[in-house]
Amino acid sequence: LALFTEPAARASGQASKAPRVDRIVVHKGDHSLALFAGETEVFRTKVAIGPGGAGPKLQEGDKVTPVGRYHIVSKSPSRYHVFMGLDYPNAVDRARFAELKRAGTLSKDATIGGDVGIHGSPPQKVWKPLHKTVDWTLGCVAVDDDEIEAIAKRVAVGTVVDIED
Repeated sequence: LALFTEPAARASGQASKAPRVDRIVVHKGDHSLALFAGETEVFRTKVAIGPGGAGPKLQEGDKVTPVGRYHIVSKSPSRYHVFMGLDYPNAVDRARFAELKRAGTLSKDATIGGDVGIHGSPPQKVWKPLHKTVDWTLGCVAVDDDEIEAIAKRVAVGTVVDIED
């Protein structure tokens, strides 16, 4: 994809090997996802996230996209085209969750959740062209199907994913 070629190579018409992506940055506030090779941004797109708002994910079912540093732990086919799983909850999330339960902010039966990742659009064809216009996930980050395919090819398991407000 041209999304992953260096600008100079595109301008000269020469094909170049796509740079290795070693970090993904998601900005919840501006609904964007960017891929970085070192300090160079090699791709940016709009995303849909969970409708639960700003701040960290507190518990299962809050529909909040988590905030923090995560890693890609899996890549697999999914009803959302491709699913790249994140290591949510991490140690920071588990500590926050435990403290909120201890303080009584969360109910004793609250659970922390899981299965958060980056994936493609909803399976229903009618939503595919519209899905980035509304926050619809349960806490995941959603991109177009062609984008998740290209991203998954360039991103290795273990890649850092920074999700910011």
